[in-house]
Amino acid sequence: MTAAARPFSRGWLLASCVPTLLVLGMALSVPRSPQPGQPVQSLQPVQTAMPAMPAMPAMAPAPTARGLASEEGGYRLALETTASPVRFTITGPDGAPVTDLAVHQTKKLHFYAIRSDLTGFRHLHPDQAPDGTWTADLAPLDPGTWRLYADFVPNTGPHSPEHVLSRTLTIPGEAAPVPLPAPAERTTVDGYNVTLRAQPMSGAYQLTATIDQDGRPVTDLQPYLDSYAHLSAFHEGDQALAHLHPANAVTSDHGGPTLTFQAMLPEPGNWRVFLQFQTAGRLHTAELTLRVS
Repeated sequence: MTAAARPFSRGWLLASCVPTLLVLGMALSVPRSPQPGQPVQSLQPVQTAMPAMPAMPAMAPAPTARGLASEEGGYRLALETTASPVRFTITGPDGAPVTDLAVHQTKKLHFYAIRSDLTGFRHLHPDQAPDGTWTADLAPLDPGTWRLYADFVPNTGPHSPEHVLSRTLTIPGEAAPVPLPAPAERTTVDGYNVTLRAQPMSGAYQLTATIDQDGRPVTDLQPYLDSYAHLSAFHEGDQALAHLHPANAVTSDHGGPTLTFQAMLPEPGNWRVFLQFQTAGRLHTAELTLRVS
């Protein structure tokens, strides 16, 4: 991702496969002497093995879903309170609280919360105390099971990996699950119409969001977290997280009306999408369901 591309740009997965495939191809193409009594025709399968290589992009595995573990790469998310405000720490490989995080997407840490039925989406930027404790001022949560995510980059060097850790939290009371809305390309928020279309591209998806108001293209999008929009998508069932930023370069307060995202959505099924964009200093959050086959 620029920060925006990290969740889905895993070019190294494909790159790491290429040398192995080339070596295998070379080994298969080396002529072998037929064994006694063996017909020469038995070498023909070796000659037809290589044409399968054009399908190689489909062989590259998609990245595993993000944000479904409380520990990754030696970093661990620990909840200290289970009521608002939520307090938590991130410990490093040495077991001590991490107090030095890099700034990415203009913040040192991004905090998300969503209920198991994919309602109640929250996206916050908590404050950190000198001892490493973070405080997220969540508004009261409805009863049910919630997943809380912490997205951060350790300040350990120019190529430090991004981590997304999560833990679940149960709010007592009688939960009233909300059915997931049916997949749709268009929704309306605060008078803005948002259309989101997905085009499959070699194991990934190109998402195109178009924003209009009363039929007029919106061209006054303001930068939000160093981009013209922030897109968070949660997978129905396991709540895997994908968060994206558009490829559009940010140059002024005149973004839009079309934004393009490159998305790795590794699991088929329904994804609940939350597209956040800003106009006239106000943040808008559009919600819709995207079907991935």
